Amino acid sequence: MNRNHVKGAAKDAEGKVRRTVGTATGDVSEQVKGAAQQVKGKAQKALGDAQDAMKPDPAAPPSRRS
Repeated sequence: MNRNHVKGAAKDAEGKVRRTVGTATGDVSEQVKGAAQQVKGKAQKALGDAQDAMKPDPAAPPSRRS
């Protein structure tokens, strides 16, 4: 887990709250802003996941070079 993963999850959660508040108050603009923030958060979280996938596994044995 890295910084992008954590920040993305936070943005996603914040967007979900904004979207819910917009739905509860009938504010379509707030719903759209919340949905857009969720998309940004999910994209940043996916970036963090991809970065984690690119890191070498510390538990794996070192590779042998010829």
